[in-house]
Amino acid sequence: MSETRDRIARHVHTHPGVHFNALVRTLDLAPGQVQYHLKRLLSTDSVVDEQLYGQTHYYPIECNDWRRGALALLRRETVGDIAAVLCEHGSARPQWVADELDIARSTLEWHLDHLVEENVVVKHRDERNHVTLTLAQPDETAALLDEITPSTPERMVDRFTRLTDRLLDEPSSNE
Repeated sequence: MSETRDRIARHVHTHPGVHFNALVRTLDLAPGQVQYHLKRLLSTDSVVDEQLYGQTHYYPIECNDWRRGALALLRRETVGDIAAVLCEHGSARPQWVADELDIARSTLEWHLDHLVEENVVVKHRDERNHVTLTLAQPDETAALLDEITPSTPERMVDRFTRLTDRLLDEPSSNE
């Protein structure tokens, strides 16, 4: 295996769920180089890829389906914050989580849709149809949160989304 391919493989194994642009940026390689070596790694079953939520993520071969979906989501700052709140509190009502994180309820629901789809979060409804959120696998989710940190660009996108939500939620001075 070439030195570059070995670097890419090591990075995928130490940062499961990494996406293509993060590999290019972090390893300071040309996109064509990364693309070539990923193709070779995929053909030899050294890594696997999965298209999730608009990005292709790369994983070690031993990464199971749940872990792949959870990692793809938890690498995003807002999603990680939602999971961290649920890890800390066990369960919570959606509005409380939105208030705790200072995000719009619509933003929370958008992320929750993906978290529920990947079986990271479960929505429980009581007899009055009120929703409570819990983690489907709290210990595993906490371990993943300890493993990962969102990249700077991912954090910037999430912060921009939060700022935009706040600005759109504020009443204008003309009202």
